[in-house]
Amino acid sequence: MVATCDDLEVYVQLYDEEKDPALLEEFSTQLDDFLAKVEEWEIRIVLSDKYDTFPCFFGINAGAGGTDAQDWAQLLYRMYVRWFEKRGFQYEVLDYTEGEEAGLKSAMLAVSGEFAYGYLKNEAGVHRLVRLSPFNANSKRQTSFAAVDVTPKLDLGAIDLQIDPKELKIDTYRSSGAGGQHVNKTDSAVRITHLPTGIVATSQASRSQIDNRETAMSLLKSRILVVLERERKEQLQELRGNVTEIAWGNQIRSYVFHPYKLVKDLRTDYETSDVQGVMDGDLDPFINAKLKMLSRGTN
Repeated sequence: MVATCDDLEVYVQLYDEEKDPALLEEFSTQLDDFLAKVEEWEIRIVLSDKYDTFPCFFGINAGAGGTDAQDWAQLLYRMYVRWFEKRGFQYEVLDYTEGEEAGLKSAMLAVSGEFAYGYLKNEAGVHRLVRLSPFNANSKRQTSFAAVDVTPKLDLGAIDLQIDPKELKIDTYRSSGAGGQHVNKTDSAVRITHLPTGIVATSQASRSQIDNRETAMSLLKSRILVVLERERKEQLQELRGNVTEIAWGNQIRSYVFHPYKLVKDLRTDYETSDVQGVMDGDLDPFINAKLKMLSRGTN
């Protein structure tokens, strides 16, 4: 049980009277637990947006950098999967397309857990890697990019969004994932393109084409609703005379493996030299730093 402010005050009074080092040690432990709980409350307060309690679709796409970028995308995939497991989140691989030589071109997962979308929404954006390339004979320093996309997973039956079937292009194809490690290889994979917006959703998680079509449609509708909501916010900002560019492709974090070791979030300025820890899924400090910034009214 976490100590209260009154409990901590009692420890201070007792120590003033007895000067017992054991009391000071116990006070320090209780204070650390109390501060951790305060931080948790602060974060929970900001997790109050419309979709924060929802599960989410979590996508990773390799960007500029060729094979290095595809390898970087796979490293990000591993990093986030480890974070999901540490948080006790459940995840299902909906789509996984391997790179030509190494890594992955793109992946899409369905992630569920307490405040899954709320915690992950601020991870959306471009992630930049600087390292000595393992795919270059001269081991030259290489900069690679991969993008993370996060969309709340809405209940398909509750989505009040009508789409004209004529506006949809539906393709079926053989799954291209890594066999049993990620997804099954069947002819049941589905890709749905919304022609007016160009938004694409794919699923190859199930052996059933019907199930994959339903999953892809759920992702498509969720993405369209998010886009519509974003457009409404832009219109409101314009009416208020405060127009700000909403650039989803902006670089949000840099991971430097060489010539020094540093992971730095460019929005919060939080950084650490424990690159290995971050790549093993220790993302809470970065995620919490952004949430605390939002709780204090800054972007």
